[in-house]
Amino acid sequence: MAKKQKIFVLDTSVLLHDHLAIENFGTDNVSIPITVLEELDKFKVGNDSKNFSAREVIRFIDKLSGNGGLQEWISLGKGQGKFKIVLESNPKEVNAEYVYSVGKNDHKIINAALYLKETEPNYEVLLITKDINMRIKAKALGVNAQDYETGKVTLTEIDKSGAYTIDNVDSEVIRHVFTKGAVAENGILGDKKIPNGYYILKNGKTSSLVVYNSKTDQIERIEKEFVYGIKPKNAEQAFALNALLNDDIKLVAVQGVAGTGKTLIALASALEQAKSYQQIILARPIIPLSNRDIGFLPGDANDKISPYMEPLWDNLKFIKSQFGENEKKHKAILEMEQSGKIIITPLAFIRGRSFSNILFIIDEAQNLTPHEVKTIITRAGENTKIIFTGDVHQIDTPYLDENSNGLAYLIDRLKGRDLFAHVKLEKGERSDLANLANDLL
Repeated sequence: MAKKQKIFVLDTSVLLHDHLAIENFGTDNVSIPITVLEELDKFKVGNDSKNFSAREVIRFIDKLSGNGGLQEWISLGKGQGKFKIVLESNPKEVNAEYVYSVGKNDHKIINAALYLKETEPNYEVLLITKDINMRIKAKALGVNAQDYETGKVTLTEIDKSGAYTIDNVDSEVIRHVFTKGAVAENGILGDKKIPNGYYILKNGKTSSLVVYNSKTDQIERIEKEFVYGIKPKNAEQAFALNALLNDDIKLVAVQGVAGTGKTLIALASALEQAKSYQQIILARPIIPLSNRDIGFLPGDANDKISPYMEPLWDNLKFIKSQFGENEKKHKAILEMEQSGKIIITPLAFIRGRSFSNILFIIDEAQNLTPHEVKTIITRAGENTKIIFTGDVHQIDTPYLDENSNGLAYLIDRLKGRDLFAHVKLEKGERSDLANLANDLL
């Protein structure tokens, strides 16, 4: 029996996540319920990535339609399927609005899929949505509903620490690393050899922290050094600082649970390199509590965003506290703040800029989509370094998960590249209490 061709019904969440989604289903057909167009219209104004995506999707559909209509199937192009807008959302057999509630857009979109299932019996109809509860509701009514898989990564791959322990290394090799600072790789790392890979070489109780330099094909020693008053407390923090301070590595991902020191060491390394860049920008996406817009908060724009930026200011205050008020580095930080050499800002406030001669730290990067991460990186100009920090297991947005967020996507796609380094911080250093919560709660 011949396999049925498919019709993919796309939810608004998919198009806001990836504005190119319509073109990512090969030779199968793609449909959008009219309700989705109405929702895109509400999202088209604004400077956030979802607003950009809404505008791009609307432009794409307009261009696709040409001078014709969208109620009949039209070709998406050579080697691809067809596309149309579904106007009807009142299936005869099962109706989501009767089962659940009338007037909710999610139920209208499910009804559009049910209608296609009734009227297109020769096709397999699948509803694609990032909304987990919507998938459950659809499945309860007999609709095959799935997540949008494009851009998803395998968690086991990105969960690797970016650091490996190599046992039973010749003691002469370790001694040479200690005395000379480097040694030819010469097969020591085996199949774990990757550019900017970090390793613990061990022989019994003797060990050495090293990094593999693919340009020289050498293993180089790493020292635990103070950086702007901050000293690495474990091997992974030493690895991360090495990557953060390496001029040849232009893109760094530092992954780890709360309390592992991701943001702190990224900021300390930025301050250490302040003379090499025109400006240091520390930014994070604003994820409002309960997904309510920040407009409901009292005060002006600065008052509204201040609570979301406070954790970043806390890290800067902690670094300043390592020095007395009259010490040179304390004064240097104050001067950088006052002159705008270092700024802390919501990511949305700098969207659309190009970055040259800038060290850019993006905190909580797990709350970005793959498209947002790509957009940030593609705006990098000369003498720019970008640092992403976050925890792929702590997602604060409803339509991302461990496998589909931008930080996981970045690590998966760029591992092994000369300009990129990834380190996972394993051990919490905030306090024993914080470690207890991470381990057991």
